[in-house]
Amino acid sequence: MQNDYLNFKPLIKSSYYQTLIGSAIDFELDLASKRHRIQLPDNDFLSVEVSTPSDWVSSKWTVLMVHGLCGSHKSHYMKRIARRLYKSGVQVVRVNLRGCGSGRGLAKGIYHSGSSHDIFEVVKYVKEAFPLSPKLLIGFSLGANISLKLSGELGSDGRDYLKGVIAVSPPADLLSSARLFTLPENQFYANYFIKLLVNEVNFRHKHFDLPPHNLPKNVTLTEFDEIYTAPIAKFSSAFEYYYYSSSKRVIPKILVPTRILFANDDPIIKSTVLDNIALPSHIKVYKTEHGGHIGFVGLNIFKEFRWMDKIVIDWVNEMTCGRSV
Repeated sequence: MQNDYLNFKPLIKSSYYQTLIGSAIDFELDLASKRHRIQLPDNDFLSVEVSTPSDWVSSKWTVLMVHGLCGSHKSHYMKRIARRLYKSGVQVVRVNLRGCGSGRGLAKGIYHSGSSHDIFEVVKYVKEAFPLSPKLLIGFSLGANISLKLSGELGSDGRDYLKGVIAVSPPADLLSSARLFTLPENQFYANYFIKLLVNEVNFRHKHFDLPPHNLPKNVTLTEFDEIYTAPIAKFSSAFEYYYYSSSKRVIPKILVPTRILFANDDPIIKSTVLDNIALPSHIKVYKTEHGGHIGFVGLNIFKEFRWMDKIVIDWVNEMTCGRSV
């Protein structure tokens, strides 16, 4: 499969600082929204934040956004891009995965990289609430993998729910990402996520008075998935979880326009995982040499400092208005 390289001029070439700046610097105020609680088939709830422009009508576009691991509707990129879409007249639905953001304490179950069934419940809810509004789905990191997985699983039915999908830095092959987390140079990221994940587990068990978990003190991410994620998600092992939750298996089945963005220097996402897969022409994979993980901080600090935001908005415009990138 041929990849298209985008002309991204980074502020700094270091993937570490791209990732750090992309996630740590946040001057964006939260966007006013109306909270909706969505009941899932197992009677858990998750929360979505809906921001509707004052001049929005039922036939205008709605964009659903799904955050990454340990994120929420308040993640920096979620707030920034939601505001830009909102200002352009688009209704924005920021989805909180189970137990995240404004849905904290509403779910006994957990979210994971393959939680496409939960997002499908959200998509159905939004379709019923706004039946005349055409819809796009945008995911970031873990949320990008879930968005691609759902779209592939829907196959021909996907056109009834979505008009397009955008995925930024998806871990489309979870095993390769798990291996990247074990590298010495990536221990900072691994330690960061494991700390947040264990904190979420401790809160969940205390809040719902669940039996004590058996996670060791210095658990690794792979051990966390083997001991905790896989059994709760009804997989026999972490490796089975990684295999069946990876969107790579079903991306060729997506039948709506799809844009996927990778950075070659992403420390925790392998950008080559789709290179040997034959994809139809409506699924386009784009790469940049630099950008880190959900970073893409641009050299032009006045116009394209948040280059990722710009390219996502460009793709939304392309899908909604027929304009090219």
